[in-house]
Amino acid sequence: MTDSTAFDWRSFLLKWSGEWADSLPDSDTRSEDDEAARQARWLGFPPASEERIAAMEERLGRHMPPSYREFLKVSDGWRNAGYFVWLLAGTEDAQWHNNESGLADSYAEHLDEDSTAEAQREAALWRRGLQLDVESDVTYVLMDPEDVDDDGEWAVYTWSSWRAESPERHANFLAFMRNMHREFHSLAARQSDTEPEFANDTTRELDAQVEEARLAVLRGGWEPAEEALDEAKGYGRPRAAGLGDQIRRLLGKTYMVYFEDLVTDPRYTPELLPLLVAEHALHSYRDDSTLKFHLRGADDELMSLAFATLDEVRNGTYRYAPTGPFGEAVDRARELARWGGSDEAWRTLMDALPLWEPLGPDHLAPLAWVADPVLGQLLTPERGRELLSTPRAGRTGEPPSPAADLDPGDLAWLAEPDRGNNRTSYRFVLVEGAHPEELPGRLADGDGDGAVLNAPMTLWDARHKTTGNQREFSSYDDKAFVAVGRAGTDWSFVFDDRPASFHRPRFVSPAATASAGTRAVVVWSGLRSGSRKPFFHLSVARDGAEQYAFTYEGGEIQRSGEIPGALEPTRFFGDMAEGAAAEAERPLLEAVTREFGASLPRHALTSGRLHTFTTRSWTRPPQRGETYLVVSVNHPPTHPTTGGRPGADAPESGQ
Repeated sequence: MTDSTAFDWRSFLLKWSGEWADSLPDSDTRSEDDEAARQARWLGFPPASEERIAAMEERLGRHMPPSYREFLKVSDGWRNAGYFVWLLAGTEDAQWHNNESGLADSYAEHLDEDSTAEAQREAALWRRGLQLDVESDVTYVLMDPEDVDDDGEWAVYTWSSWRAESPERHANFLAFMRNMHREFHSLAARQSDTEPEFANDTTRELDAQVEEARLAVLRGGWEPAEEALDEAKGYGRPRAAGLGDQIRRLLGKTYMVYFEDLVTDPRYTPELLPLLVAEHALHSYRDDSTLKFHLRGADDELMSLAFATLDEVRNGTYRYAPTGPFGEAVDRARELARWGGSDEAWRTLMDALPLWEPLGPDHLAPLAWVADPVLGQLLTPERGRELLSTPRAGRTGEPPSPAADLDPGDLAWLAEPDRGNNRTSYRFVLVEGAHPEELPGRLADGDGDGAVLNAPMTLWDARHKTTGNQREFSSYDDKAFVAVGRAGTDWSFVFDDRPASFHRPRFVSPAATASAGTRAVVVWSGLRSGSRKPFFHLSVARDGAEQYAFTYEGGEIQRSGEIPGALEPTRFFGDMAEGAAAEAERPLLEAVTREFGASLPRHALTSGRLHTFTTRSWTRPPQRGETYLVVSVNHPPTHPTTGGRPGADAPESGQ
């Protein structure tokens, strides 16, 4: 016996009828049928006899699916199936739709030879479906005799013209009726203050389920709790959406995550509002006034805070600052993360999680750090699951296994193609024993903006912001725009993922100037640079003087100084077949890793936010007789005041 045939239809329908009757205000004007149903506390009709069901099946030429047959034995039709189907067919009114709506023709207009089987099935549904809606708000209910499961159940499809969506599929008639009961609850739960309180056995059971789910999440049992909260949310229970959205956001989900009922609560605003605002800020096409829609009921003070937080998020100045010992750990984690230590920062947060204190009973986990421009890049779905699985707020439970580190701890990952295969050339400088903040002083022009570190941001955003203000371009200058951070325990780095073209005759390694009082390493790789000659450069300097270097380009090797055996270029390029230079990239980077014990933070460089600055040129100035081009650009002012003609200066050339 299947679940649908074993289902207790009478108890379910009686409960639904009673809940519906109790939800109606005494002052409402109702139809005669609805008033009779309210007084009888029964939305159904007398049961259909086996003879009536058999007569219907003979009329329609098909045996009815089990769950619909069992329903008819309890009630031969139904009133108010949800809020948009006012009368559902019994044995007399069920009929084949036969494209009465004309929707089969509308769907067919969009079919062609490339249409999916699902699209073709949707179009045919309007010809073969058994129509169950008798009276409705332009809502169709069709059972599909060709969408049948192993138990003989027919799928039910519902479609409303005003929803502008594809037909919604329900596995069988029982599933459809349960969904309609859920729809009734979700709308009844939003009644106004003038209507009777919507409370019954179902709501009390679901509210208890929400509370148990809340406690389970704090114990680390978030997965079954998420399912329980989703069910309660479907019934419109308060708190369920706001609690479930906290789980979803830590799993990296943002669609339809609004923290309903909680974000406007002053207790939780500091943790939830930044997340809502940060997601809004990601979509520049959104009008800022739409924030009010997701903050329904917010007073003027909260709206002012929302717009102020939005400005901070857009400017990259928002800082997550909880109090107490957990807040101190957050500060340490931010310091690690802003120099590329993503894995260390994450472990710092997780080690301090037992010290975290919720802002109220419905606060499930620290959240606003996700909106912090430095800390937010630490979140991955795997890490979100680790956080959610960790007992907290005084609860006990089995701690989860740590999420895997994001950084491999070497340099060899640079040889792996990135998404889109854009990183075919790159260059970096390693400086031993220096703090990252010292690197602009070693590598940038002292009197320029490059000597000042920019606020942490993605490389793409930082480059776009910086070059967007650039007014002069030179064919001889090669000032690198670099990210800066820590390269392991004893080293700091600068990294350029989009270097200019390598020109060996004019290239000047920055290793010597970077190595004052210490040691510096320069690597510039273009072994996968496509149509240009493949090249690789390594130079090492100590105390301001180059110790050794080599450059491979197009099959030739230039070298200087005493190169250690582990870095001997002929080991990597000596017997190389033509066109195989790229094969040397990974072994070279592995050798550099072993020789110096340095690494670069993959996650921070590819997905995170780091400080940036502009170095001095990596090329020597032009010599006498060498031609070059300088282009200066003047952008027209928005409101000219001098009467001068805006435009661009002509290119200048020099020798």
